[in-house]
Amino acid sequence: MYYGKNCPECGSKNLFVNRDKGEVICKECGLVVEDKMVEHGQEWRDFDSDGGASDGGSRGSGQPMTYTQYDQGLGTEVGHRADLFQLGSKDRNKFFRLRKWQSRISTAIERNLKLALAELKRVSSYLKLPKSVEEEAAMIYTQAVQRGLVRGRSMESVVSGALYAGCRRHEVPRTLDELSEASGIEKKEIGRTYRFVTRELGISILPSNPADYIARFASSLKLSPDAQTKAVEILEDAQHEELTSGRGPTGIAAAALYVAALMHGEKRTQREVADVAGVTEVTIRNRYKELLDRLKLEQKIKKTKKKEVKK
Repeated sequence: MYYGKNCPECGSKNLFVNRDKGEVICKECGLVVEDKMVEHGQEWRDFDSDGGASDGGSRGSGQPMTYTQYDQGLGTEVGHRADLFQLGSKDRNKFFRLRKWQSRISTAIERNLKLALAELKRVSSYLKLPKSVEEEAAMIYTQAVQRGLVRGRSMESVVSGALYAGCRRHEVPRTLDELSEASGIEKKEIGRTYRFVTRELGISILPSNPADYIARFASSLKLSPDAQTKAVEILEDAQHEELTSGRGPTGIAAAALYVAALMHGEKRTQREVADVAGVTEVTIRNRYKELLDRLKLEQKIKKTKKKEVKK
């Protein structure tokens, strides 16, 4: 049934929609009421290499746009290599020349993007970052190139700064030290570039939450879930006492884990915790003392030690 219209010939509402032909037909008198219907739904068809259409489970509209490719995934290709070898030698050489000229990138921005996005994918793969972070970083780098922010800076440092910004925006805990190791760029240079790019592009990023690093550090230190939960509670109390402001998130997170491990009888040395967090033992020691003094945790640690002695 087709609702919303009557047959202009007999006034019947018994109308039939033929979606294959795009027609609305009256079943009573056979009048074609409409012959140019517009299909507003999604097109679920697959197009094979022969140009034929088949009803499949995927759309025949191509892949979605992505900033991780220099042409955003909208580029086309002159023929398939397998198909070209079926042509005669003259036509084959002609199409190979066309493919060669098509592969040559014309603008400086496209050339820069092709090299930079390859480096971005390499660093992202090394750090095992999710696709959402990779897409965000590629978009930030593309905007930086279009605004001329890369000029005068190394491509690798801007790529690392964009990746760090993507990690911060998606709350993926990665430190500047990890990005420095993956990219081979100094930590200070990545930090400077990150601040410059985010400021020029007007990207607002909230400060890192130390709790985001707890799960990673606890997994590396092989701490129990109870110790991990206690570390999060300690961080919440520290934020309430404003102990986290003005301090590095990795240092305060590592110190909270160190305290939680002591309270649950899971001893880890300051050296072990510092290596996992990428900070110095002095930082762990200073944050540890601050947490004990301000949160009154010393008595709880002493009770844990007494229980261990009794056992």
